[in-house]
Amino acid sequence: MARPVIAIVGRPNVGKSTIFNRVIGDRLAIVEDKPGVTRDRLYGTGEWNGKPFSIIDTGGIEIDGEDEIMKSVRMQAELAIEEADVIIFMADAKSGLTLADDEVAQMLFRSGKPVVLAVNKVDNQGRMDEVYEFYGLGFGEPIAISGSHGLGIGDLLDAAVALLPEQTDDGYDEDVIRVALIGRPNVGKSSLVNALLGEDRVIVSDVAGTTRDAIDTPFERDGQRYVLIDTAGMRKRGKVYESTEKYSVMRAMKAIERADVVLVLINGEEGIIEQDKHIAGYAHEAGKASIFVVNKWDVVDKDEKTMQLFSQSIRDHFLFMSYAPIAYLSALTKQRLQKLLPVVKHVSEQHAMRIQTHLLNDVISDAVAINPPPSDKGKRLRINYVTQVAIKPPTIVVFVNDPEIMHFSYERYLENKIRAAFNFEGTPIRIFSRRKSEED
Repeated sequence: MARPVIAIVGRPNVGKSTIFNRVIGDRLAIVEDKPGVTRDRLYGTGEWNGKPFSIIDTGGIEIDGEDEIMKSVRMQAELAIEEADVIIFMADAKSGLTLADDEVAQMLFRSGKPVVLAVNKVDNQGRMDEVYEFYGLGFGEPIAISGSHGLGIGDLLDAAVALLPEQTDDGYDEDVIRVALIGRPNVGKSSLVNALLGEDRVIVSDVAGTTRDAIDTPFERDGQRYVLIDTAGMRKRGKVYESTEKYSVMRAMKAIERADVVLVLINGEEGIIEQDKHIAGYAHEAGKASIFVVNKWDVVDKDEKTMQLFSQSIRDHFLFMSYAPIAYLSALTKQRLQKLLPVVKHVSEQHAMRIQTHLLNDVISDAVAINPPPSDKGKRLRINYVTQVAIKPPTIVVFVNDPEIMHFSYERYLENKIRAAFNFEGTPIRIFSRRKSEED
């Protein structure tokens, strides 16, 4: 199920990131407070009036320093036009209408995409008069907002969400495992697709970003049906896409959302770089089953400790994904390739596993007996009962006397006990604390 996409566009310093953060709200606080999860983001998810959507902050897309501001704004607008179903075009009442605003408006007009015009920094009634000049941009009534005070955000979301298309089902049966291949350019995504399929369906070249489009490829192996969602095509050719590495992360998000299992490809020859952490972090936050796939293992100089050291390096860099198994292979020579799909099937099953409530409560009772819950200011946390409320990923609600005193470290302890009892390899587990109501 692919979420529709809203993008926020506008020249620098109009407050795009403030609005972006307000829209995604505390939805990400659950994972953001945990160690090792990147905070540097330009893509989030939100929901308004019961409609889920993804949202892009184009202000987070940095263009090379030597580019002038206007070129940067143009590129960001192009990206938004390419990716978004609805565009929020932001201007600034404080500085008034500018030439840059006009230029972006022209691009948006030509795109034919639905546009909602928001005028930010309307922090007081006196500034309302300055909003009227923005009618001249031709996008109908501008919506006055204040990012810093949170005013008008509801009206803005009402307008944007009303223009969104419905979520689309990809049409695959429930028993088909959807597998997304993600990773920075040139880690061998297309080569791995070809190797898994046993034929050259995808154009491959040594130049990063040469594959044209994302392609869904269904296939069957040992009675299990799969579909590969190939993000190799997630960097279209042209200056705009080559100007920003972050762009490949943004495109990968669409594939991640549709996937059951995400293969995080790492170039074994080059090792781990910072962008790998960004890309893996999105898969983790989206709650997907994940496998680290170290490709190009055939060209790595190895001794008996090489694999162990590389695995330790992955664990050190991706502390937040200790649950994800690691596969080493070569898409080119097909070395160790046959081991990959059984792992994909296994983690997909773990991702969709449901544990009976009484078994879960037995495990938690034992965990509490071994290590009693913490207390805070003389008040001790009491766990009443536990139940699994969702799958993909397994989501567990812990009913307690006071969620405020459920410390992150104790939550992690409970998660580890649940993993030890039921395995759950390859999938994140979400744990939420809720206050047990008096009626329960």
